[in-house]
Amino acid sequence: MREIPVTDVGPVCIGQTENTEAATGCTVFIAPEGMRAGLDVRGGGPASRESQLLNPLMAAQQIHAIVLAGGSAYGLGTANGVMQYLEEHGIGYDTGYALVPLVAQSDIYDLSVGDSSVRPDAAMGYEAARLAMEAPNYQDGNYGAGCGATVGKSAGMDFCMKSGIGSYAIQIGELKIGAVVVVNALGDIYDWRTGTQIAGMLNEDRTGLRSTSEYMRGSYAVIGNKFTGNTTICVVFTNARFDKAQLCKIAGMAHDGYARSINPVHTSADGDSIYAVSIGDIEADQDLAGMLAAEVVSTAITRAVTSAEGAYGYPAVRDLHP
Repeated sequence: MREIPVTDVGPVCIGQTENTEAATGCTVFIAPEGMRAGLDVRGGGPASRESQLLNPLMAAQQIHAIVLAGGSAYGLGTANGVMQYLEEHGIGYDTGYALVPLVAQSDIYDLSVGDSSVRPDAAMGYEAARLAMEAPNYQDGNYGAGCGATVGKSAGMDFCMKSGIGSYAIQIGELKIGAVVVVNALGDIYDWRTGTQIAGMLNEDRTGLRSTSEYMRGSYAVIGNKFTGNTTICVVFTNARFDKAQLCKIAGMAHDGYARSINPVHTSADGDSIYAVSIGDIEADQDLAGMLAAEVVSTAITRAVTSAEGAYGYPAVRDLHP
C-alpha cells in the first residue's frame, strides 16, 4: 500500500474557490463521463441538494458533479452555476429536449465565522467548475469549502479552532481509493492511530486543548442553540466498480472514519454526510473498499486540521504546536 495524490485516483476534476474576507467557499468534483455515487447522512442537521437522487431506488445511475460548500442552506444555489457550466460544455443527462447535469451538493454552516451575509452562489460555483475542468487547483487547508471551517464549538465560538479541507489517497495494486473531507465539527479531532486529541475546544486561556466530551458531562442541561457552525462533509472515491447500492454501504462504512477521529460526532447539530463515488472498472471487494474508505477518511480529517492556518481570530493546530 502506498500514498498517492488524491487527484490521481481517477477521472474526477476538482476545482475550488473561496472568498477569504467573508470566510466561505466551495469545492466542486466533476466527472465529465459521469460517476456512480451513493450517500450516507448521519448528522441531524444536513443542508443538501439532490440527495434522493442517490437512493438506489431512483432511476439515475450516474451523476456528473458533487459540490461541497459553505453558507448552510443559503449556499445550495452554488450548484446552479455548476449546472450552467456543464450545460455549456455539453455535459448532462440527455432528456431529448435539454441536457440536465445531475449535481448533488452538501454544505457546512460557516455563517458564524466571517460575513454571514456572503454565501457561495451560482457565480462561485461556475468559477469552481471552470477551474475544475480547465485548471484543477485542489489543495488542503483554508481553501474551497474549508475556508470557514472550524471545530470544537460546544463552549461557543470563542473557544473553537480553525480547521479546513483535507485529503488522503492510497493505492493497493491497481485499486485506488481516496477522500476529501471538509471538517467543520461540533466536536474535537483525534489522531485515529494514537487516540490523541489534536484539535477542538480550547481551554479557558486559549493556550491548549480541553475535552468536549468532558465539558458536556459537566451539565446535562439542554443547550439552547448548538447551531454555531457545524457539519463534516466528505467525498470518497475509488477506481473500483460499484453500483449505487454498494456505494451507499461503502459510504456508511466510511462514517467509521468520522467516529474514530471526531468526538462527539453525528450530533443533532451536525449534518455529517459522506458521498461514495465509483469512477473506474477495477474489480474489488466491497467490504475491503468500505474498510479502506474509513481509513482514508480518518487520515484526511487529520490533514484538514493540520494543514489549516489560523484565521478570523481562531488558532489552528500549527499555532498551538509550532
